[in-house]
Amino acid sequence: MRLSGWCWGVIIAVVISGCSTHRYFSAPIHQAEKDFKDHIGFVVYDPAKEKTLYTHQGDRYFTPASNTKIFTYYTSLVVLGDSIPALRYELRNDSLIFWGTGDPSFLYENTYRDHRAYDFLKNHPSRLFFSSSNFDTEYFGPGWAWDDHNDYYQVERTPFPIYGNIGTVKKSGTMFNSFPDVFNYAIADSSQNQQGKMSRALDSNAMTYTPGKTDRPRQWNVPFHCSDPLLVKLLGDTLKREVIAISRKLPANAKVLYSVKADSLYKVMMQTSDNFIAEQLLMICSGVMRDTLSSEIGIQYMKKKFLADLPDEPIWIDGSGLSRYNLFTPRSIVSLWEKIYKLVPADRLPLLLAVGGESGTIKNHYKADKPFIIGKTGSLSNHHTLSGFLVTKRGRTLIFSWMNNNFTVPSSEIRMRMEIVLKRIYEKY
Repeated sequence: MRLSGWCWGVIIAVVISGCSTHRYFSAPIHQAEKDFKDHIGFVVYDPAKEKTLYTHQGDRYFTPASNTKIFTYYTSLVVLGDSIPALRYELRNDSLIFWGTGDPSFLYENTYRDHRAYDFLKNHPSRLFFSSSNFDTEYFGPGWAWDDHNDYYQVERTPFPIYGNIGTVKKSGTMFNSFPDVFNYAIADSSQNQQGKMSRALDSNAMTYTPGKTDRPRQWNVPFHCSDPLLVKLLGDTLKREVIAISRKLPANAKVLYSVKADSLYKVMMQTSDNFIAEQLLMICSGVMRDTLSSEIGIQYMKKKFLADLPDEPIWIDGSGLSRYNLFTPRSIVSLWEKIYKLVPADRLPLLLAVGGESGTIKNHYKADKPFIIGKTGSLSNHHTLSGFLVTKRGRTLIFSWMNNNFTVPSSEIRMRMEIVLKRIYEKY
């Protein structure tokens, strides 16, 4: 039988008043594992004292989900400047040849709209030619679920994204409209679903609408299947001028045009957990490192140059955490947050990360008179993680990582237990 929230609070209060610090952390963790039959890794660290206050399976590997984005964030901090490279280009006679950098912000509504790249391409007097020769990454990452290709959170990785690589499909009556105009449609036999369903083919932009019992107007956000011909078509439509796809090697002396401030992308990635931005940022970093857009290059470079001192080697596969091949230990995530803590001013972190009770994925959780949780969540089915900074009522800043894997109860029950324990740490430590 599971304990109620009230009973759980009583147990913690007893533990706090009568037990050691170790038992104060230990009892609730063991009780949660007993109740939920899952696996928990939990580490609490005091950076001022350089002391681990508590660890439970801190050296075990867990699926991190979107806590993977912390690694992408740190990579970006180390590699990129304060602005994002939008494209690289060279001028040859009457031609402007340009290559993508992976910048996700071009006409993407979820980011700050910067028009430098758009205006540069639209107003340049030369003929426009696009090359994707520097792109050396698969559209999908290793371990991504193939049947999620139709969902807004699993967008294809490309060298020159446009509109976030997502199309908006609207249905009114028997008519379908999309922006941008990339899809073609078919209607399948009526299903048994209550609502109609819109599905995109795996390797094309063919859409199939299956009517349901109710067939009212609806809207879907669907990733489109990318290709060079589609990109130059979309660019030509929005720039109102011809763009031609070619294959040309990126020269070492190509010039760089910059677009948005880096923090504007970090904020969306870390607060709302935007997978698309995370994947593209990792490719941008690899392009700065080696002139090649390859997530694998970025990961291996960082593991060798900047992450070799982590307590445990990260099994790091992609930029977003969509892959279930990613495996990190809680103590390595804590160590990574400490690196970030030394790089980023304390007053800047709440502007970029999710803040309990105020912003991002924990806006409706961890509420208090003064926000005390600042960090990053991660969620996949049967997995939930939270890590970052806990500022106690006495003003002490702690770093923590809490990883839950393989539970079968609703994630809301997991979050409730976490919230009770973390609030007690906030109040008592």
